[in-house]
Amino acid sequence: MDEKRLARVRENLQSLGLEQALIVDPLSIWWLCGYYTEPYERFLALLVRAEGAPTLFANRLFPDASGCGARVVSFSDTDDPVALVAAQTARDRPLGVDKDLAARWLVPLMESRAASGFVLASGAVDDARSIKDAREQELMRAASATNDRAMAWLVDQVRPGVTERQIADGLLAEYRRLGASDHSFAPIVSFADHAADPHHEPDDTPFAPGDMVLFDVGCKQDWYCSDMTRTFFTANPTGHQRAVYDAVLRANEAAEKIVRPGMTFAEIDRAARSVIEEAGWGAAFTHRLGHQIGLVDHEPGDVSETHNEPVRPGQCFSIEPGIYLPGDMGVRIEDLVIVTEDGCEVLNRYPKGLTVL
Repeated sequence: MDEKRLARVRENLQSLGLEQALIVDPLSIWWLCGYYTEPYERFLALLVRAEGAPTLFANRLFPDASGCGARVVSFSDTDDPVALVAAQTARDRPLGVDKDLAARWLVPLMESRAASGFVLASGAVDDARSIKDAREQELMRAASATNDRAMAWLVDQVRPGVTERQIADGLLAEYRRLGASDHSFAPIVSFADHAADPHHEPDDTPFAPGDMVLFDVGCKQDWYCSDMTRTFFTANPTGHQRAVYDAVLRANEAAEKIVRPGMTFAEIDRAARSVIEEAGWGAAFTHRLGHQIGLVDHEPGDVSETHNEPVRPGQCFSIEPGIYLPGDMGVRIEDLVIVTEDGCEVLNRYPKGLTVL
């Protein structure tokens, strides 16, 4: 059990007026006690109280949970896990519940009056997870370094006739050759005006000389995720294309320049968005500036105009402005940053200046 992480979660629960919470997200359970399994349709939960060791409810079909630092309650498929949880909760106190707790478990818990009330408490864990400790920051750096090397491989794949799907399908083997275990999300490979779709799914479109190429990719390495976008030209860009690329690059750099503790996520979004608006393409920047990242690619807490909380040291998030002009072109440039005590560290080293392949 990681006592420092547990203490942060308990402090957050206390601020919500809670003395107990049921956590079911497998990655959050792993983050707290080092035990991981994918439960699929079966029940898995960690009951955290204000004091004492948490209780892990784990099916006997799951890997052995002994040694995780929690008190383990084992059960079989024929047992009722709801009754087991209800036997451990303080019925006269509200129970914080995970946003991922399925209704098929939550409703019976409510009907059994396992607590005096039920409160959405995912924020207590999400907030604690958002502050990456020194070890986590090292792992984030390593995953991004692998992603940088993979971007060089992707660029080398661009040749006449190759399809978006062929490049995307080959990326996993390269990640694993470089030491990563998996994609952190499905890779985006976009040729020509497909880049005007921010979430384009790679298809059988072949590359033709002169096409623009956008890669938005990320790997998972030692549990932690990376994410980066680069946009390339394969012919000398027109004045229009240069202007669009320049606006996105300046937006990316303007946002990264102001990241420091105390600045709000909304202010960071505004720094990038105002550059694109002043260039005349504000309506073509159709999404938030970024998202937090860690054990999953998109963690709670976005970088948007409506998120007015200040950033804190240890938080890691993307800076990814874009301009999308359907039928014409699309450009996105994305880096990950970690907030430091007096600014930020940009994790991605792969060049982002205008490049003609």
